[in-house]
Amino acid sequence: MGSKKRPRLDNELYEAELTKLQAELVEMQEWMRTEGKRLVVIFEGRDAAGKGGAIKRIMEYLNPRVARIVALPAPTERERTQWYFQRYIEHLPAAGEIRLLDRSWYNRAGVERVMGYCTAAEYQRFLRQCPIFEQMLMEDGIMLRKYWFSVSGKEQDRRFRSRLTDPMRRWKLSPTESLTRWEDYSRAKDEMFVHTDLPGNHWRVVEAEDKKRARLNMIADLLASVPYEKVKRPDLKLPKRPASTGYRRTERDLQQYVYDFAATLEGSEERPVKYVDPEETDVFLPDEPAPVVAPKPTVRRTRTRTTRPVPQPSEEEPAFEP
Repeated sequence: MGSKKRPRLDNELYEAELTKLQAELVEMQEWMRTEGKRLVVIFEGRDAAGKGGAIKRIMEYLNPRVARIVALPAPTERERTQWYFQRYIEHLPAAGEIRLLDRSWYNRAGVERVMGYCTAAEYQRFLRQCPIFEQMLMEDGIMLRKYWFSVSGKEQDRRFRSRLTDPMRRWKLSPTESLTRWEDYSRAKDEMFVHTDLPGNHWRVVEAEDKKRARLNMIADLLASVPYEKVKRPDLKLPKRPASTGYRRTERDLQQYVYDFAATLEGSEERPVKYVDPEETDVFLPDEPAPVVAPKPTVRRTRTRTTRPVPQPSEEEPAFEP
């Protein structure tokens, strides 16, 4: 990377600053909604670089009717016969909306190019059309932001190896995430930047060796790039609750409540083991890492005090599936 690796960001500092940035994201969202603006944010980069984690933190407090994640699966047979950009167009935002693209049309310049999922002619056509397509979006008023999450081969290898036994992230591994193609992906990324990193439509590179630093830097940059203003909201007063008209709630015994699992944890001498994300620590991972055990809830059967017993799961059907 050329620069000396810095220590991982202090977690307390990270959490405090993240909360401030998330509050600003809410303000930005309200401005976009009231002004009818449109925003598309593209998240691209190396596998295991932290794109998904950044998207998750951005979305945490936003209105899902305003801001949505677009993460498309592999194209169907019908979609393969369409214009390449066509299936993305229907997911573009209307007035007052935000779209976060977890991978995007740049799949053609990355994984499709490296894995041979497109022909040379299709690849060259993409490089010609992509700048024109994005220019059309911007001319129509869409704010387009493109982020590339960059991570070193050593750190990517560490994260991949942790995922081999990490129950929370094992699903993210796939045959296409091959460490043996590191240089192929590097060349594809460089070629992509030559054609699509253009004045007025630059790629914004996020140093992602430390995921927490990367999230703060990316969100802060996004906020700085959008000319939002704080929207003055009308003062709201909650109305007084009207007097009762004689309504009586349904007796608890006549309804089926969910099993009180939380009550089984209270007073227990056994404490669940907190999950520690191996990708956000400096824990050394050997070539054959020890399994990362997900915390399992302690389930104790208790008799409910109702005249109508609440059905309890049988031994063949666990009360809780982690």
